[in-house]
Amino acid sequence: MPLSTVSRTAAAAVLPKASASGEGLQARFWNRIARKYAADPIADQAGYEATLRRVEALLSTDQDVLEIGCGTGSTALRLAPSTRRLLATDVSSGMIAIAREKLAVAPVSPLHFAVADADVPVSDPAVHDTVLAFNLLHLVSDLDRTLAFVVRALRPGGLFVSKTPCISEMHPLVPRVALPLMRAIGKAPPVLCFTGQQLQDAIVGQGLVIDAIERHGTRGRDIRVFIVARKPE
Repeated sequence: MPLSTVSRTAAAAVLPKASASGEGLQARFWNRIARKYAADPIADQAGYEATLRRVEALLSTDQDVLEIGCGTGSTALRLAPSTRRLLATDVSSGMIAIAREKLAVAPVSPLHFAVADADVPVSDPAVHDTVLAFNLLHLVSDLDRTLAFVVRALRPGGLFVSKTPCISEMHPLVPRVALPLMRAIGKAPPVLCFTGQQLQDAIVGQGLVIDAIERHGTRGRDIRVFIVARKPE
């Protein structure tokens, strides 16, 4: 699949940015709905399992891994045994509380949870072999800033693995009408709207090299793009 090599500036020009208070809005929203979110079933279980198998094949027990935007920790709990150490973070203290409850019930020694925003350093630079971000990049306040954090966190040759709903690939009325209405009544958080191509451009614009672009959905048209990108040696 051909990849665009637009510069970081050009990528930023087509990507919207949330307000400066986006981080606080996100935390409050997800804290409020954390318990309900944890109880909701996965909409496409087969697609989710396909993604897990794909990611497990990229991991190994000699890798230090960071997951940003881990939510209630279900994916981290599944993937941690395939790593040497997995640090999973989320901006929502409510989500992390649930994740820690799950970990207490089924301990996984390589796994640790922490409250942190997706673009706030949680360790020294270049200490992670892989950074994971699932269902997150459309929820950050500044996509370029979050991707720059990912590059900072990765060791040379390390992988960035993400799966992201690309809202601009939905019906035009969704980003223009439905989402603003849902936000107005407190049913949706701040969301960035972009296409899969725009997301690829932003990742390449930060200096990462894309190794794979896939869609794992099993229920009709899938707007969730799965991308494996590598930090050059």
